[in-house]
Amino acid sequence: MYTPNPINTKEITLRKDIMALSEVLAKNTHEVWAAGRIAEGWTHGTLRDEVKKIHPNLISYEELPESEKNYDRATALETLRVIINLGYSIQKKTANKNDNLLKCTNNKRS
Repeated sequence: MYTPNPINTKEITLRKDIMALSEVLAKNTHEVWAAGRIAEGWTHGTLRDEVKKIHPNLISYEELPESEKNYDRATALETLRVIINLGYSIQKKTANKNDNLLKCTNNKRS
C-alpha cells in the first residue's frame, strides 16, 4: 500500500514578500489548470459533468469561491516551503524592464 511521504516543511517560515508571491502563484495555478481544461474541450457550467466536460470552476480566479482559492493557495505555499527547505532562496530581481521576474538560487551545500 502506498504511504505518502512529503518533504517536511513544518519548520519553514515564509517572509512577508514570499507570502504575497504565493497569491500570484495560486492565481497562476488556477490559470494553468483552466487553460488545460479548456484545451481539452471543457466549458463552464453550474454543475460539474465529466461526460459533457462541464466544470463550475472555469471562471476567473477572482470569481472563485474562497474554498477553491484556498486549495490553490495551499499548493503555492507548500511549493514555496519545499523550495526553501531544499536550500534555495527566492529574491526579486532588481528593478529593470523585467522587474516582475524572480531569481531563484540554490544555497544548499552538498
